[in-house]
This record gives sequence, C-alpha cells and structure tokens, in this order.
Amino acid sequence: MAMENDSSVAEFFLTGLTNQPELQLPLFFLFLVNCTVTVVGNMSLIVLIFLNLHLHTPMYFFLFNLSFIDFCYSFVCTPKMLLCFVSERNIISFAGCMTQLFFLCFFVNSECYVLTAMAYDRYVAICEPLLYRVVMSPRVCSLLMLGSYLMGFAGAMAHTGCMIRLSFCDSNVINHYMCDILPLLQLSCSSTHVNELVSSVVVGTVVIVSSLIIVISYALILYNILHMSSAKGWSKAMSTCGSHIVTVGLFYGFGLLTHVKTSSPGSVTQEKFFSVFCNFGVPMLNPLIYSLRNKNVKLALKRTLKRITN
Repeated sequence: MAMENDSSVAEFFLTGLTNQPELQLPLFFLFLVNCTVTVVGNMSLIVLIFLNLHLHTPMYFFLFNLSFIDFCYSFVCTPKMLLCFVSERNIISFAGCMTQLFFLCFFVNSECYVLTAMAYDRYVAICEPLLYRVVMSPRVCSLLMLGSYLMGFAGAMAHTGCMIRLSFCDSNVINHYMCDILPLLQLSCSSTHVNELVSSVVVGTVVIVSSLIIVISYALILYNILHMSSAKGWSKAMSTCGSHIVTVGLFYGFGLLTHVKTSSPGSVTQEKFFSVFCNFGVPMLNPLIYSLRNKNVKLALKRTLKRITN
C-alpha cells in the first residue's frame, strides 16, 4: 500500500486524551495496567483453547478468534497512547497514521463479523441441536472466519485508500489520541465527499448486516426458549448466550455512543471518553466475561495449571 499523496503534511500531532499535566502520569499507569490485563487475559484464553481438546468446538473456535482480534487490537492504539502521556509532543508520521487507521478499521470490522458468527452459532446450537455438528462443521466455521477477516480487510482498504487520496495542507493537529476517520476528514483541505460516502456504505453495511443477523438469531432463540417445557433447558440456553449478549451490548453500545454527534461544546471530549471504553475497556473485559462463569474454561485452566505444576 503506497503511503504517499499530494499532501504537504508529512506528520500529524495528536492532542491526546487530556491536556492537563497532573493527569498524564496517573493515566499512563492506568492504561499500562489496562494493556497488560488485556494482553494477558486474551493470550491466556487463546492458549487454553488451543491446548485443551474439549474446547475444540465451534463456540470456542469463534471465541479463539475474538480473543486473537482483541489481543492484536491492543497494540494498535495503546503504544501511541502511552507515548502521548510521557512525551511533550505526540507526533505520528503520515505513513504511521494511515497504518494505524488501517488496522483500527480492520480489527473493528472483523470483530463485528465474528460476533455475528457467534450469534448464528448460538442459534444453531439452541434451535437446531440435532443438526449442530452438520451445520457448524469445521469447514463452515473456517469459511465464516475467513469471510469475517476478508470483509474486515476490504472495509479497512476502502477507508484507508480513500484517506490517502486526500490532501492535508493546513493544520496537522488531530484532536484525538489516535488516527480515526472523522478527525482526519476535518483536517483535509480537499473534498471529502467520496470518503463520507464510502464510510457510510462500509459502516452501514457492517452495522446493518451484523445487527440484523444478531437480532434475528436471538429473536428465534427467545422464541425457542419460551416454548421449552424444561426449566433446566431454559437455564442452559440462557447460560450459553449470556456472555455473548453482554459482549455484543458493550461493543455496540459504546461504539454507538462514540459516534453519536451532539451540538454541545463538550461533544469531542464525550466522544473521546466513550471511545476509550470501546477501544480499551471492551477488549480487556471480553476474556473476563467468557471465563468467570464458564465451567469449561475453568476446567481447562485447572488442567493446564496441573500440567505445568506436575
């Protein structure tokens, strides 16, 4: 991917999360802890699923990919964020900015589709249990994940390719802690009509397709649960879906709050605030959500620790 355009701007200056000096050091340690917990938590889940054969099922295959995406995503924004807290001028090159934008879009889009595949998996497991092994075969699961990554890649290429063609010839100060689409469009001195159209199409496709499949899947699951005569079956169905529902709620909830525009003077600060939860909070919480109440993961952890200690 070429990183050259007609822009006279060779680097950008990121304003960061806050301009209050007394908060820089506490925030540095806060985000350092966040990064450590995110990396350790997601890597632990990846290792547990890989090493334990009883977790080699479609549900945990999707969870493996979700953890892999969150693990990689933690290295997209965090290093620059930490550097911002300890350096006087937080500069990022044009090429570095476009690279960060590409991986940001790639992992966010891919996670949307992975969460969608997980919702479909839960639908098949609860509503079509006798056909589960046939419908969710290893080949189908692999194709779903391949499609998720390809769609994420296509969306990231569309966003980044359109951004590279813009000219940045005036201000180079990005009022954010990362190279996101909207803050960059605000700096361009050329027409951003194509970028806005591409952004609307890509984001609209991701949100509409994934939301529609997730809503339909859970509507059918709810319908099936309501017609269950066994309380044990109802409880088991809810327990298998609970973690995914919480994850989807957090991911889409904070994502929506991040991109809701208001006319209030503090709208940019509000966007940064919710963006922090979306970009740093959700990847950290996902391993905890899927492991704290999951008997299979707890069993895998005990077995793995027993192998290590013996």
